[in-house]
Amino acid sequence: MQRKKTSADIFETGGESAGRVRAIIGWVGAPILFVGLLVLPLPSLSPEAHRLAAVMAAVVVLWVTEALPMPITALIGAAACVVLRVAPARDVFAPFADPLMFLFIGSFILARAITLHGLDKRLAYGVLALRWVGASPARILFAFGAVTAFISAWISNTATTAMMFAIGMAILTYMSQSERAEGRRLNPRYATALMLMTSFAASVGGLATPIGTPPNVIGLGFMRRLAGVEFPFFKWVMIGVPVVVILYLFLFAYLNRAARAGASDLAGSAVMLAHQSELRGPWTTGEVSTVFAFATTVVLWVVPGFIALAFGDASAEYREISARIPEGVAALVGASLLFLLPGNQSGRAIGWAEAARIDWGIVLLYGGGFALGVLSFKTGLAESVGRGLIGFLPPGKGIGLLIASTVMAVLVSEVTSNTASANMVVPVVISIAQAAGADPLEPALGATMGASLGFMLPVSTPCNAIVYGSGYIPLGRMIRYGVVLDIAGVIVIVTLVRLLVPLIR
Repeated sequence: MQRKKTSADIFETGGESAGRVRAIIGWVGAPILFVGLLVLPLPSLSPEAHRLAAVMAAVVVLWVTEALPMPITALIGAAACVVLRVAPARDVFAPFADPLMFLFIGSFILARAITLHGLDKRLAYGVLALRWVGASPARILFAFGAVTAFISAWISNTATTAMMFAIGMAILTYMSQSERAEGRRLNPRYATALMLMTSFAASVGGLATPIGTPPNVIGLGFMRRLAGVEFPFFKWVMIGVPVVVILYLFLFAYLNRAARAGASDLAGSAVMLAHQSELRGPWTTGEVSTVFAFATTVVLWVVPGFIALAFGDASAEYREISARIPEGVAALVGASLLFLLPGNQSGRAIGWAEAARIDWGIVLLYGGGFALGVLSFKTGLAESVGRGLIGFLPPGKGIGLLIASTVMAVLVSEVTSNTASANMVVPVVISIAQAAGADPLEPALGATMGASLGFMLPVSTPCNAIVYGSGYIPLGRMIRYGVVLDIAGVIVIVTLVRLLVPLIR
């Protein structure tokens, strides 16, 4: 089971060349489209909506081509709205202070502490070293993917993939050594399956919770601000977890069938994994403190949901607890505990130097994208776009709109980042639903979850790019497996959203 070194080399060279071409397209296309729309007569739009359309067109081109870092593009778009008098600066930058911004910040700090203290690796090796996993390639694949999906529900998909990628490569290296020692050859497709499981399970697992991946928070923000729909942590989990469980089981069954290892057991692999688990040593004070802070946050996230189940979401008890401890405040409480609880960071579980290393780019991207989405509604641009697209959608206000919204988000996520896909698609979907007189929750939720798919290409997500660089994944196989998972994802999301939303709303 030899690593195909040329695959990564070809991708690196080809990827750099393709990246330069995309950047040139962005640098040339964005200003041309901006000026063209600005001078084009659009009498159906208000002057503010007309100028916003030009700004958003340029932003979308820059996002898709990645000619500039995506957070910078979002900030430029927001600043351009002020300069062009689409809205006053106070209104344009108000979304940067939205409560969901602090959900991002608090959960990112918690995730940073988990990674800093190695809790993610302790969990990964601890599960892989379980007796029932043993030396079976199929059980290793299942446990490896399950751990990846679980971790990804709480920390960034990219960070999860990077961490599990290193563990997966260590497993494959050991398998290669065993092949030579025992004189047998495993199916090379198993290496492909393990690497794809790293990326695909991370993307799937992010759907389980609102903080699992940025598109989830972005979609929830648009639902609340643009559609007036509150969809708290507990309700998301009641849909997200079933989606993840079903989609992950399908992913495992598909990869395991398509890429069997060719051996029923790998002698010594259980010992190797157990040894790696033992290297973690006893629990440190910082690990215990981080688990306590994280558990406190999760409790604060789910308590309002249990109160809603007990007393109803229209009860005074639920309204009181939701107003006092929204998701963003719960995340900040948990993150703040890290600075108070003992650990090895100057005597605390985390220090500011480490906490400040969170992904501020995602925070700024969310703020800028959210600002453009809100402005599209205030100026009437979203309504005009929605009415214009209604004629291209299947008839009816229910399942057809939900399917179209989910598919649209998946297709956009194949050519640009999941975060940009959510920023571009969810506001349009909400406006389409409102223009059609339909409830926007189901299509918006489908589009939000669909934005986290996109499994076909190395450029679809950073997760795909990381594992493709291993050299174990032929491009044709990634596309073939990715298409199947995209289709399965759309079916699962549409089915469960359609079935479960009426039950929990």
